[in-house]
Amino acid sequence: MKPRVAVVGAGVSGLTCAVLFAEHGYQTAIFTDEMGMKTTSAAAGAIWFPYDVEPLEAAIGWALKSYGAFDSLRYRPETGVSVIELRTFCRSGTITIPDWAKRLGAVSLTPPNLVEMFPDGFAMNVPLIDTTIYLPYLTSRFIAAGGDIRCNVRFNRLDEVPSEFTIVVNCAGIGARQLVPDDDLEPHRGQVVIVPKLELNGAVVCDDAPLMYAIPRTNDCVFGGTNELSDNRQPDAATTKAIVDECSRVLNIPSPPVLAERVGLRPFRRSGVCLEADRLGSGRTVIHNYGHGGSGFTLSWGCAEEVLRLAGEGRN
Repeated sequence: MKPRVAVVGAGVSGLTCAVLFAEHGYQTAIFTDEMGMKTTSAAAGAIWFPYDVEPLEAAIGWALKSYGAFDSLRYRPETGVSVIELRTFCRSGTITIPDWAKRLGAVSLTPPNLVEMFPDGFAMNVPLIDTTIYLPYLTSRFIAAGGDIRCNVRFNRLDEVPSEFTIVVNCAGIGARQLVPDDDLEPHRGQVVIVPKLELNGAVVCDDAPLMYAIPRTNDCVFGGTNELSDNRQPDAATTKAIVDECSRVLNIPSPPVLAERVGLRPFRRSGVCLEADRLGSGRTVIHNYGHGGSGFTLSWGCAEEVLRLAGEGRN
């Protein structure tokens, strides 16, 4: 009989791991103090692209595996996954297309496809994950596989997970700072603004300061954003105005009305994503899967497959 598995955290990393374990026959439960649209994952633009994550070489491998998983999900409307053209720009100089992006068909942008204020950029087709649809889809898929969700649960230490679970998967995101504890984790605050649906030809991103992105979704559009070292999860009115003003300027449209503001704390780990097996004091196996920075969705399936593999090794 397979061991029971406890997944700590219900963001995209926790949900994806839980789905894989449950669908592979493990009795699996999620323990979380935040669920659904209250998680950091819900505040993500959730367009596939390795961003704000280390080490990049390992991240690219996990990202490419996730790309394949999302590419298969896009044919099922209930997932909220689609494919969109992503246009990435710089504010000065030239931009180098990464080798991995070239393998996925990325091409340089030339006039008239360059936005006036951006001198260079490239375009590629990537998965877009509508968090308002995809997170409920993962939750339903987990429950359909026999999974159990235990909400309003907060652990101070991983060994507080009930002892009947002999495998513990740590997907606590920024919460791993206290839970492990891990001083390498730092909160990279991201604020986004939700505006009405815009008829855009694709998503627009510029990583150069000021960071901006406009991502059209099924029923609305995400304007962003920020990336600052802060654990403040309250929206800031001045930041909202700056985001809307900059995105509207780049898109050359009147400022749309604000439907909602959201803030998430990207769990960036200075020494890189923590994806490894360890032991709790009680001898139980713990598999850490956190520190994905701004790439939680982008790495989710690749990292979850590695977690499942590590769990299998731990039983041998």
